[in-house]
Amino acid sequence: MIDVNCFIGGYPFRELPHPDADVLVRVLAREGIAGAWVGHLPTAFHRDVTAGNEALFAALEPHRETLEPVPAIRSDWPRWEAALAAAHASGARAVRAYPSQWGMGAHDPNLARLAGACGEIGLPLVLTTRFEDVRQRSALDSSPDLSGAHIRAIARADARVRVVVTCAGRALIEESHWGLTPDERSRLSWDISWIWGPPEDDLAHLLQTIGADRFLFGSAWPLRLMQSPIANLELLPTGLRSLRLAEVP
Repeated sequence: MIDVNCFIGGYPFRELPHPDADVLVRVLAREGIAGAWVGHLPTAFHRDVTAGNEALFAALEPHRETLEPVPAIRSDWPRWEAALAAAHASGARAVRAYPSQWGMGAHDPNLARLAGACGEIGLPLVLTTRFEDVRQRSALDSSPDLSGAHIRAIARADARVRVVVTCAGRALIEESHWGLTPDERSRLSWDISWIWGPPEDDLAHLLQTIGADRFLFGSAWPLRLMQSPIANLELLPTGLRSLRLAEVP
């Protein structure tokens, strides 16, 4: 399996233990995960993402066989098209955008432009629903969770774009999935980092109703433990344990 939702770097609102690339490589090996898509966590809160992307590529360079960079592209910033082209040329596996942290509404035309540009060059677009539960969020963190309206608008923006939504729970997944056409749904995948296992069994319910082919393995490390989604897969009802999550787009 590949973990599509990992980060390196610090978090503005609390201390993270060892958010470093070499530690992530050891965690992946310990848990039997083949590799990871990796973003730069501080960049989500930057106005200009350039320096953060440079730091990401530099930190991952010694580990590129295992860690694949997923830089941030802010499409309301000057020369973002050149930044996207440079990221693609440098071997980015996908790109990330953070509409909530950047104050971009669901129908911001800049998001549609980014979706179209990603679709044109074949890079998946990764969105993050939240970094922390609202109940533990710092009072300084005023960003709302990503909305279903954002997800639907981006999925509809271009027929070529592949969208991966991370850190979403059952309610948002169902709201978004059932609000899209079958063709639109086929371009949308979800990671399982924020989907509850027992006793709620939200993961089992979603695999049965939406299908395992719409879900990817993700952990949100180091904000969350990588063991949590692994345990939720192991705790699936017997009849669902043979299901395989989707391969990365």
